[in-house]
Amino acid sequence: MKRLINLTPSKGGRWLLGLLPFLLLAMIYLALSNARLAENPNDRLLPAPATMAQTFYNLATEENVRTGQIILWADTVASLERLLIGVAISALIGLSVGIVNGGLPLVRAKLSPLVTVVSLIPPMAILPILFIAFGTGEMAKIALIAIGVTPFLIRDLQGHALRLPDEQLIKAQTLGASSWQVLTRVLLPQLTPRLLNATRLALGTAWLFLIAAEAIASQEGLGYRIFLVRRYLSMDVILPYVAWITLLAFLLDQLLAWISRLAFPWYHAGEGDTS
Repeated sequence: MKRLINLTPSKGGRWLLGLLPFLLLAMIYLALSNARLAENPNDRLLPAPATMAQTFYNLATEENVRTGQIILWADTVASLERLLIGVAISALIGLSVGIVNGGLPLVRAKLSPLVTVVSLIPPMAILPILFIAFGTGEMAKIALIAIGVTPFLIRDLQGHALRLPDEQLIKAQTLGASSWQVLTRVLLPQLTPRLLNATRLALGTAWLFLIAAEAIASQEGLGYRIFLVRRYLSMDVILPYVAWITLLAFLLDQLLAWISRLAFPWYHAGEGDTS
């Protein structure tokens, strides 16, 4: 008798099983929306899918009278620019400090406690400080993302470096490698794919900080738009924007996964169908 733990779905079966939760949620939403609209055709809490589609189309095609920009694309470009810069800075610092902390015990003794303390500070709590220090422009929003994501990346890469077999480090030194060569030729190649994986995990957190910063002080951006229209209960704007943010996050996640598989196939050996 086959046990449940040993049953593996086919490729088509995986797609079907993956779509089932989304279909179920869509059916539940349609049922609730139809019930509310039947009682009150002007209900704004659960708009009909056709209404949301029309609103989204208008946002994606019509120019704003005041700015001359197409709202959806202007918001998307502004948010993605902030997100990508913040995540790139976090990845650069995280990789550099993570390698040094993981490879050099003397440095780890000095920096590791600081990284641990910084990682425990709620980034949203220091957002007012960032606005005071950098103003309400782009720098404060990018800094919030970097401060929120970087400690996680450092700790993840440092831990991965410490879990590498000691034999690798010993063999490299036996062959005459200096400390710098051990860091760049032994640790760096093995931590780089881990960095991409950790960045994928941190994207959700980065989006959270971005939306929060845009909601508080911004003139454009996906988070700004959501919080701007909430006062009017414009769920026909909010829900499509949430779905759009989710799609963008998914595409960024898959892009990083594709880059990782392409550049480091050895790291993904044996993963099977996981991504």
